Amino acid sequence: MSMTDSSNVLSGTPEEPYALAIDAMGGDGGPEVVVAGLAVAADRHPGVRILLIGDEARLKAILPKHPKAAAICTIRHAASAIAMDMKPTAALRVRDSSMRFSMDAVANGDALGVVSAGNSGAMLALAKIVIKTLPGISRPAMAAINPTMKGDAVMLDLGANVTCDWRNLVEFAVMGCAFAKAVLGLPAPTIGLLNVGSEELKGDEKLRQAAEALRESPLASQFYGFVEGHDITAGTTDVVVTDGFTGNVALKTGEGTMKLASGLFKQVFTSSLLGRIGYLLVRPSLERMRDWLDPRRYNGAVFVGLNGVVVKSHGGTDAEGFASAFDVAMDMVTHGFNESIREGLLHMPSLTGGKSAAGQEREDAVLST
Repeated sequence: MSMTDSSNVLSGTPEEPYALAIDAMGGDGGPEVVVAGLAVAADRHPGVRILLIGDEARLKAILPKHPKAAAICTIRHAASAIAMDMKPTAALRVRDSSMRFSMDAVANGDALGVVSAGNSGAMLALAKIVIKTLPGISRPAMAAINPTMKGDAVMLDLGANVTCDWRNLVEFAVMGCAFAKAVLGLPAPTIGLLNVGSEELKGDEKLRQAAEALRESPLASQFYGFVEGHDITAGTTDVVVTDGFTGNVALKTGEGTMKLASGLFKQVFTSSLLGRIGYLLVRPSLERMRDWLDPRRYNGAVFVGLNGVVVKSHGGTDAEGFASAFDVAMDMVTHGFNESIREGLLHMPSLTGGKSAAGQEREDAVLST
């Protein structure tokens, strides 16, 4: 590893860890988009210290074009990059990738968190092997912020765990609550379990067991109960908890609905003269709605339940979107996200029947082979 000695970039080994390690080589746009995003983020987080990991020669050529990014970054060279289509098991064997070095930086205490726009499957596998899960967490989950009629809400799991048991769902509730506190600033976020109906007898056994455990837990006053699909966008609760299969289907359905609505609006306002006149009349309101629902505002899915902050930026985002993912990571670092999870788990004795440490080690061993 080598560190840049440019006068525009911080150099040397810091006494305190860097706030974040950034995988510069991940995503469709590569380091050009990442560095441009860091330039946007630098205005929002003046004085923050970032470890930028990737091809040193390429980064040295890009940084002078973005002096604000250069002022907050230290380069650490990584010879390889994880391709977007690489299988997680193959990614684990690439020991000198920018993604691996970013995870190593957190595991070694050089940085408090990671942001990458790279391969999500590889990110999860590397995070579980290198950073590892928090004590008391059997599986990390993927969480993200969604727009609702009442503001923003947290939803998890969005695909990290296709199948779950009731203990996993309760863990997700604890982690989602901590996420909403750290990122949304909610002192006591409400929690709902996604189900096929709101009645207590609806759903399968794992959902009913998870609901019972939450009603008997310190989160009982915040637990709303079961919520349905329409409650996600209605903002019925601040946190929506589900398994990764259902969560991913709900996420992709929501994205598809937004594209459909956008296409229909365009069709209506361009199909006739009256439509074009109508567009001119409602344009200011439509622009406000577009800004509110801009997917770049919500870029930054988080792998929660790990011994460090790990944020996944969308691979196809632009500089503004990457800066939003950076913002999410900084919120979690500065507001003690993991400490909040640890505190919440201390008061959850019902989870002691979860996966043993030996069971987790066996799962990690399978991933690393």
